[in-house]
Amino acid sequence: MADVLESGGAGAGSVGGAGIVDWQKHCVALEMQLLRFRLQAGKIRELLAEKMQELEQRVTESDQRAESAEKQVHVMEEKLKSANIQPSESENSLYRRYQELTNQVQEKDAVIKRLEMQLEKQILVRAQEAKIIEEKAAKIKDWVTFKLREVSSNTVCSIFVTILDLHSYNDHLAFSLDHIHLMFSAGSSLPQYPSTGPFTHLIYKNISVPVYTTLKGKATQISSVPLHDDDSGSEDDSGSLASLRTSTLGPDRKGSTPGSPRAVKRGEHCYIMTIYRTIQCTMKQNDTISYNTTTLDVTTQEMLEKSGYLLKMGSQVKAWKRRWFILRNGEILYYKSPSDVIRKPQGQMELNSSCRIVRGEGAQTFQLITEKKTFYLTADSPNILEEWIRVLQNILKVQASSPVPMETTAAKPTVRGWLTKVKHGHSKLVWCSLVSKVFYYYRNQDDKLPLGQLRMREAAVEEVDRSCDSDEDYEASGRGFLSSHCTLVVHPREQSPTYLLIGTKQEKDTWLYHLAVAAGSSASFKVGTEYEQLVGNLLDLEGDPDSALWRREALCFCKDGLRSPLTTLPSEALQTEALKLFKSCQLFINVLVESPSIDYHTSLAQNALQVCLTHSELQNEMYCQLIKQTNRRTPHNYSLTQCWQLLSVCVALFLPQQHFLWYLRQYLQRHADPRSEVGKYAVYCQRSVERTLQNGEREAKPSRMEILSILLRNPYHHSLPFSIPVHFMNNTYQVVGFDGSTTVDEFLSTLTQRVGMRKPHLSGFALFTDDPSGKDLEHCLQPSVKICDVISKWEQALKELHPGKYEGTRIVRLTYKSRLCFRAQAKGETDRERLLLAYQVNDEVHQGHFPVNKELALEVAALMAQVENGDLDRPAPFSPSSSSCPQPKAQQILVQALERFYPKRYKQDCTMDQFRDLSERLATKWSVLRGRSASECVRIYLTVARKWPLFGAKLFSAKPIPPSSVEQSQIWLAVNEDGLCVLDYTMHLLVMYSYQSVITFGGCRDDLMVVVSQTKEQGGGKKSVEKLVFAMAKPKVKLPIVSMAKPKVR
Repeated sequence: MADVLESGGAGAGSVGGAGIVDWQKHCVALEMQLLRFRLQAGKIRELLAEKMQELEQRVTESDQRAESAEKQVHVMEEKLKSANIQPSESENSLYRRYQELTNQVQEKDAVIKRLEMQLEKQILVRAQEAKIIEEKAAKIKDWVTFKLREVSSNTVCSIFVTILDLHSYNDHLAFSLDHIHLMFSAGSSLPQYPSTGPFTHLIYKNISVPVYTTLKGKATQISSVPLHDDDSGSEDDSGSLASLRTSTLGPDRKGSTPGSPRAVKRGEHCYIMTIYRTIQCTMKQNDTISYNTTTLDVTTQEMLEKSGYLLKMGSQVKAWKRRWFILRNGEILYYKSPSDVIRKPQGQMELNSSCRIVRGEGAQTFQLITEKKTFYLTADSPNILEEWIRVLQNILKVQASSPVPMETTAAKPTVRGWLTKVKHGHSKLVWCSLVSKVFYYYRNQDDKLPLGQLRMREAAVEEVDRSCDSDEDYEASGRGFLSSHCTLVVHPREQSPTYLLIGTKQEKDTWLYHLAVAAGSSASFKVGTEYEQLVGNLLDLEGDPDSALWRREALCFCKDGLRSPLTTLPSEALQTEALKLFKSCQLFINVLVESPSIDYHTSLAQNALQVCLTHSELQNEMYCQLIKQTNRRTPHNYSLTQCWQLLSVCVALFLPQQHFLWYLRQYLQRHADPRSEVGKYAVYCQRSVERTLQNGEREAKPSRMEILSILLRNPYHHSLPFSIPVHFMNNTYQVVGFDGSTTVDEFLSTLTQRVGMRKPHLSGFALFTDDPSGKDLEHCLQPSVKICDVISKWEQALKELHPGKYEGTRIVRLTYKSRLCFRAQAKGETDRERLLLAYQVNDEVHQGHFPVNKELALEVAALMAQVENGDLDRPAPFSPSSSSCPQPKAQQILVQALERFYPKRYKQDCTMDQFRDLSERLATKWSVLRGRSASECVRIYLTVARKWPLFGAKLFSAKPIPPSSVEQSQIWLAVNEDGLCVLDYTMHLLVMYSYQSVITFGGCRDDLMVVVSQTKEQGGGKKSVEKLVFAMAKPKVKLPIVSMAKPKVR
């Protein structure tokens, strides 16, 4: 039928263009369809013949067994007569045996007759179905003949509508054939979710190096992983680079833009075709085939074909190339221009179900990920980008009834898993996720774009009896279980029903409960465990504090252990894990917390909460167990207190879903009382719940510091129960408090208020952490990251790198310093900012990352010594004989000043005499600064430092990889607000690339890649594109990329 539609579309186009229609081809196409229907009817007859042969063979075998039994009876009778013996006990036993065999023969005869009757009925039913199919085929043939006769009086639109009707009939015919082919297989277990865990995305290891491009003056991320040489590969990669985007390569070059008269003259055209909405049909109980006719809604047509200009990133040289793309027949072809469509294409992209569309960070870029390659594409505007994405979505989700917007929700799914969705007779194995009150289904588990959604509010959810519903008899391909085992039907308001085929009873119970709760119909019929039903009843009573339900045994503390989970879980494995979780909580609660064994409780809490973070289905179970263990338990007991402590740790990590969150809030409200110890924990939990709702849930399990803080002191007494020192470049620190939901942005807001500094976006300062490996690495923290997650991930990375070595003795070191200096930030900077910036610049001077000669190095060292120590008391003359005696205080201060403020490279080969000379010269320059204040010395220091054109730049040691225009074997890469500079190892500028000339930068395999365009000296204004690759230490490759992406490209 797809061929008929294509020919119909072509025919419609030809009528509109030339007025001549080849209806003979239409007739041939429809006759081919008729032939297919007849072939399908023949297959049905073959199936019936096979069934009849099987039944006849069974009848024959039964007859043979009956005859054999009769022969044995006759043989025995004749033996008795020949023996001529009197009746005895043996004769009686033989007679009883004879009667039993006779009864068996009669029973088999009855079975044979019953099978024969069933066979006759089946033959009649199949014959009627075959007759119906033949009648439909005859009607189709008559209709084709009739339409061909009246073609002169019919319009193209009416022909198109009737072809759509024919397509609808074809769909229902395929549905009826699916009911004949029933396939059975054994059941399988619930699908396992990928256990990402909180430590697979550590910021301290497995660092992913992103890739950026320059679009409209801004750095836009196009990939979160390094590029490979085969990404965006095509046949035009080795060709000329003159087809780069006009705005990037040459402002004077004039090109044709889409929609311009010149482009129209060169043959620009758009191949657009429409598809119709899926025709809704209903199946009658007697399984008869029916179909409805629809009219073509032109306003809701979905495009399946498109053409236009896009920018494509090249494979070898990661530069943007402007190409003319044509999407047609499930593949994309691209050419240099519209006039080249008659030639061989530059490349092609095949689209199939495994392709994925990933949006870039900007509003105009996206990735098209195919089986073989990844293509990076950019549109001229956000509207054009949306058009392309919409068309590509229509190609990749043809079975969806309407386009689904590319929306991602930050909400956590209540339940998820593989299900077989059946609607209008079409079955499809999809990944399903229930988020709040919306049921989403996806093609793959990792897809961000859903194929469709069902609004569960006020929807009807029921379990279907498989004995009376034919939609159950579908097998999920590749899953290995019989989908007809359990069936649910979801009937949203004003929509047709959708059937969900589920493999196991545990899955069915879980989906039925959560879907019913989302639809608001859980109270109408009993679903879920006893605990869940009681919580639902309390919700119906709006949490009446005087209700007897609060005192029901199922909701209260019990000394006996759990025999089954309190909540509905989708698999036996999770049910077993829930009982293990209860045992871990019991150990934490019932073993008294003491200083020598406090690490035991820390480990128990971390492991239990890690399981809940990995398997979100257990989070409701965790809260129900803790609430049950604290409800109506004996007061003034350490077990009760420790249970509330575990609950206090839990509420900062994640929250329960649906009405369990309401139940938690009601329970905390009932117990909140600042006058009691337990009541104080309840008040703290209330605050933590609101903070978690405000900032979102955590990614990592609680750190050792977090758990110890809760166990050793009641967090109620502190609005910010945790604290950590933040270090500055002048060897001072500030202790800052935070809670379990505090983000880096909130943390820095508190810090800047206390130390008298501007906000980070005004000062350019940022928060850094050290690396657990102990290497010279720093990690800049993003504003949205939570401080507790940072500490926890750091602790876990340290434990994995050095098992047992630094357990409980080493903590993360936070440093607040300038990330990248901008000239505009100097205006309005505070004294505190100037002081810290001066110390940071001095650290770069000391490390050799700042160009100073020996004389200037002594001058700035004297300035920093005056800032650090004030006026110098002139020391006694240095003599070799005094080297064995204790040095005076002034001499020690001079040595310390040289060690801290003077460049290391100038001191490493100094002799004793040279060092004494340095000390005396430093003392002389320091004495000149007598009486100057620290702020004045800092101002002088920064004034001198800012005379270097690359002041504030971040320097990275690198090695050019040939072929490269940089000839030095070792260079410095300097990133500042103007661009990327390449320096030799003596800090002399070799070449500078402004951000306007940078096309792409990021990771390429294990190296740093920068693609730049430059004007040739004698090229008449033309620009050439060059790909530069630099080898760096692998952990440091990401640092210059992030620094380049930070400043705004102008």
